[in-house]
Amino acid sequence: MKKYFILFFFTTLLTGCANKRLTPSDLVTEYYHAFNDSDFNRITAVIADSITIVEGEYVMPYSQKSFHEQFKWDSIFRPTYKIVELEGQNNRIIATVASSSIRYKFLKNDPLTCRFEISFNSDGITKLESLECLDADWNVWQAKRDSLVNWTKRNHPELDGFIHDLTMNGAINYLKAIELYENR
Repeated sequence: MKKYFILFFFTTLLTGCANKRLTPSDLVTEYYHAFNDSDFNRITAVIADSITIVEGEYVMPYSQKSFHEQFKWDSIFRPTYKIVELEGQNNRIIATVASSSIRYKFLKNDPLTCRFEISFNSDGITKLESLECLDADWNVWQAKRDSLVNWTKRNHPELDGFIHDLTMNGAINYLKAIELYENR
């Protein structure tokens, strides 16, 4: 009888833990940890069936499948993410996140520390809206980007257009352009 009680206890405990819902703060933390680990399956576990990314006037709705394409584009630049601060509760979290990547280093904005408003529903994260980037120098960013784009157009036309190609191949071309530009 004692064996059955212990078996029942552990089964109940494990089932209870498996059904525990993550808090919004836990979802955000897991989201960024999954990005750091390049684990898209873990990301899909914390986002809803659709997610919207808002950056300024650009509103980009994604299904999980199309978000996977964005994830692959981003992963080419080997980013890291560090949560600096989480504020709020329930269905709204403000996350301050410092990110670093090959692209940000080239654009002389590394790390890039931004604040995001993150929204949720019962299925997970539904929206990430960029509020501000605290340490960004957009003039330097734009000058470096424009210099790279113009140089690439003149010297490696086969890579031209990488700046607007948000596929994995576009990111690979972006990275090639950076490497060629820096080694010129």
